[in-house]
Amino acid sequence: MPVSQTKGLRAAMLDTVIYPAYRLIESVASLTGAGFAIVLFTLAVRLLLLPLSIRQAKAAKARMRLAPKVEALRKRFGRDPERLYRETTKLYAAEGTSMFAGILPGLAQSPFFMVTYRVFVAATIAGHPNLLLAQSALGVPLGDHFATAIATGGLFGAPALVFVGLFALLAVVAWIVSRRMGEVQPRALRLLPYATVVFATFLPLAAGLYLLVSTAWTAVERALLYPKPA
Repeated sequence: MPVSQTKGLRAAMLDTVIYPAYRLIESVASLTGAGFAIVLFTLAVRLLLLPLSIRQAKAAKARMRLAPKVEALRKRFGRDPERLYRETTKLYAAEGTSMFAGILPGLAQSPFFMVTYRVFVAATIAGHPNLLLAQSALGVPLGDHFATAIATGGLFGAPALVFVGLFALLAVVAWIVSRRMGEVQPRALRLLPYATVVFATFLPLAAGLYLLVSTAWTAVERALLYPKPA
């Protein structure tokens, strides 16, 4: 199959999933306004995925609890990888979990995030213009980027200041997540949450709002479901 046809088929399959989500957000936006509709939809998606997040958190707690025993096994059977794998698997099984318990819930969440993100960045959906991006929040079109806002009203104009406020909120959430990682994490890893601020400077305002709500939810989830690092 030619590359162009393959891409077209993938786009059609993706639109089949994205279009219902897009129509739902558009319907809610007619009642609440587009910006608030994005917030509500993002919260609904994260609430739907909460059972998977809880399973991930339980797996993370199990790994943390078993870490000293796993390290002891590594020291004992480090030169025998096959025996080490068997003993480690047996250890996790005795605790009613496995080494890969947190992977499947994480993978299961990925398609939901991809679909939600796509709704807020795609200029066209199912061959039609994405009208959601033509609507506004705080007087700024949801399809506008930070560069567009600066070009329209300057760095200190109202549109640019809306983006600056978004970046500030993202930075606060990133700071909270970074602090929760604790001093035991490498510095580079603790700086990773701040990447959301960088991404938001290149994304439409709609995607930036989604990113803010989703990362704030993640911060609250980690505070409630995960043990605080020592």
